[in-house]
Amino acid sequence: MFRKLGIFLQMIKFEHTLFALPFAFMGSLLGAVAMKDSFPTWAQIGWVLMAMFGARSAAMGLNRLIDRVSDGKNPRTAGRAIPAGLLRISEVLIFIIVSLVLLFWAASELNPLALRLLPIAVVMLVIYSYTKRFTWLCHVVLGFTIALAPLGGWVAVTGKVDLTAIVLFVTIAFWVAGFDVIYACQDVEFDVKEGLYSIPSRFGVSRSLLIAKSFHIITAIGFVSLLLLAHLGWWYIGGIVIALIILFYEHTIVTPKDLSRLQTAFFTMNGALSIVVFCFTFIDLAVNIYR
Repeated sequence: MFRKLGIFLQMIKFEHTLFALPFAFMGSLLGAVAMKDSFPTWAQIGWVLMAMFGARSAAMGLNRLIDRVSDGKNPRTAGRAIPAGLLRISEVLIFIIVSLVLLFWAASELNPLALRLLPIAVVMLVIYSYTKRFTWLCHVVLGFTIALAPLGGWVAVTGKVDLTAIVLFVTIAFWVAGFDVIYACQDVEFDVKEGLYSIPSRFGVSRSLLIAKSFHIITAIGFVSLLLLAHLGWWYIGGIVIALIILFYEHTIVTPKDLSRLQTAFFTMNGALSIVVFCFTFIDLAVNIYR
């Protein structure tokens, strides 16, 4: 039983939750403070956590299921659970259904808008896994799909969407799209061979890294805009400075001629960035609330 659980957690890359979860909580914090000048309740945090787990688990399960044939052909991904025969398709389908039930349950406990927007989230979770078959903008679609986490966190506690929420949504979307373009550079030869669409397979590694930089410039502009829109202070500024240094460093260690440190840029740097931005935002808001 525990071995099977470990295989499921490995399939959905549970450790990658660090990318999106801090920003989901950040959306909840910013929304709650904007609406009632206080933090979300523990109940709201719990339902947001359940929604995040359900959404991400369903998304990764769908992705692994839909991509199982191409994963089996790619030496880098051939060891994944489905192509390696560690999980049956029926088991993964049940896992996806349970995950979607958790997502629906959490949304229904939050507010009516969260429930009404749920079908859009589910459609985006499904569509993303097919985008590499017809558009090199698949990275942007992934970005906007994962950015539903902070937008959902905001909606969960406010029951509405406003300009600050949209800016947060776009900021995280292009952050994700940027590092996904970098990550996809390692599969450029396979994607070209299999006729799969991606920015690296369409434009080459050199131009793709420039595109990733442009996406992250949009992210930087978004973080600065949130400073003004959410009336944040010096603690937030400190966190954003660190985050921008991380982004800059990420782009210095990956070059067209040397992708050997790509895993560091993808996992370590981006995991650290999301935690740093969340922690400094939390401190900034706490200082303002309790001063």
